[in-house]
Amino acid sequence: MNITEILNNRYSVKEFDATKKISDSDFEQVKALLRLSPSSVNLQPWHFLIADTQEGKERIAKGTQGFFQFNTPKVLDASHVIVVAARTDADKAYMSSILEQEDKDGRFAAQEFKDQMHGGRMLFADIHKYDLKDLPHWMEKQVYLNMGSLLLGVAVLGIDAVPMEGIDVKALDEEFGLREKGYTALAVVSLGYRKDTDFNSKLPKSRFPEETIITQL
Repeated sequence: MNITEILNNRYSVKEFDATKKISDSDFEQVKALLRLSPSSVNLQPWHFLIADTQEGKERIAKGTQGFFQFNTPKVLDASHVIVVAARTDADKAYMSSILEQEDKDGRFAAQEFKDQMHGGRMLFADIHKYDLKDLPHWMEKQVYLNMGSLLLGVAVLGIDAVPMEGIDVKALDEEFGLREKGYTALAVVSLGYRKDTDFNSKLPKSRFPEETIITQL
């Protein structure tokens, strides 16, 4: 694997080939990328709605009506589309559910380690809730870590993608009842394979040079 070649090959797709579908085996790996992403104190404050049927994609496309209609084809022509949602709160019940899952998965050799993990996680959550007063924003940052992992991971699999913040998040929240479930939509990520006529695939990648963004100490 040459990670530089993979990074230079990936880009934000503007046109998907609607005739090409991601295989079931590849999409199992995509779901693993979503589930196994890192997050601060293992908070995992995310939920994903995935559509690969016309009906499902049309429901997600309701978030691209009006001003955001330029993104509608990127939803309807993609192989799979993911609505990326973030939790709106990290209450005690949710924090306990993380702890019990970790216990079930064998992360604690003794009760004291379980107690330490819970105390540390609650400490950080309380800092963001009461001191910094940015708990929702902190959780959203963890979800963006997940999206970054997703975009690189699918590129390794040879799958093209485009992340879209140009969506009506309120429309998606209402369509899928996300707020009632304790979540809110952040973005949509469409996955599939580029179309030959996609102008963006022909353009050279543009990034600042290494000496501009990296200081070697």
